[in-house]
Amino acid sequence: MLCSGSGRKIPHRASFGLAAATILLMLPCSQAWSDNAVEPDADTMLRAMTTSLAGLKSFSFDYDVDDEIVNNTGQKIQFSASGSATIARPGKLFITRKGPYADAEITFDGKAVSVYGKTLNVYAQIASPGPTIDEAVEEVRMATGLDAAGADLLSADPYAVLTSDVRAGSIVGEAYIAGIKCDHLAFRGEAVDWQIWIEQGERRLPMKYVITTKWVTGAPEYTVRFANWNVAPQIDANMFQFTPPDGAKKIDSIVADAIGDMSVEEVQ
Repeated sequence: MLCSGSGRKIPHRASFGLAAATILLMLPCSQAWSDNAVEPDADTMLRAMTTSLAGLKSFSFDYDVDDEIVNNTGQKIQFSASGSATIARPGKLFITRKGPYADAEITFDGKAVSVYGKTLNVYAQIASPGPTIDEAVEEVRMATGLDAAGADLLSADPYAVLTSDVRAGSIVGEAYIAGIKCDHLAFRGEAVDWQIWIEQGERRLPMKYVITTKWVTGAPEYTVRFANWNVAPQIDANMFQFTPPDGAKKIDSIVADAIGDMSVEEVQ
């Protein structure tokens, strides 16, 4: 989440969304949370959700993302995007994202992350230091400066990642997301506060996730809503193999822009 000046010009570029999907990365901090500051029932619900997520070998979902920035007049501007994700643990993913500046596909085959911008027919690749999704996401963060705020839920150990900075947590109550009854939890950390809505029943999957960057002027929020969870998808293995389309141009430079998209400047 960045504070952006008004009148920001968007350069001629291919913009690749990996936020949320790209999902979606909240990296662990060194200070652990205090158990007595978190309601036991809230911790139990969070553990149930993260155990459910971590136990999935393959899964897919659709998502909608709202990402706020605050300009230098204090006005909040919200950017929205939609996409889908297919995951095969430990080291395969395919994510699509369509937003204000991005119509992109992100592929990880266990060796490299490939980011393809469909509008300009360009792509870029980042080699992963290891075969897992966690290692690939961390390498993307290091290479681009992008913290994909939903990728914590894709981690092999989402509980450890989510609670790394938590100071307090509680159950807010029940709510409905897309007609699905959920438990609503709220947690506080040093840098951010966050909320999560967890589907009631056996699956215990996340339906909505909100991060508030509370020390940035205006406290901008990142929101992702999940839909159409499939915990036993039929996956074509070719989905995770990126082959550049005819005429696609390879571009080397990838950066994170002000709305959380992964972008490359088009070579002129």
